Amino acid sequence: MCEANAYMLREGKEELFMESVDVVEDEGGSLRVTSIFGEQKTVRARIRSMSLVDHKIILEE
Repeated sequence: MCEANAYMLREGKEELFMESVDVVEDEGGSLRVTSIFGEQKTVRARIRSMSLVDHKIILEE
């Protein structure tokens, strides 16, 4: 499987935002994040970094 976990960077700490992320879509200032289970969240954030080898996406508000 190629999904990753998404974390929100807050005050220098990574907080789990969503597990098993399959899709991240840019919606013009917001990101829609969708898991392999169909769960969706929209957040005003940007992608700070992605490590596909580590299955990790870091978001920043």
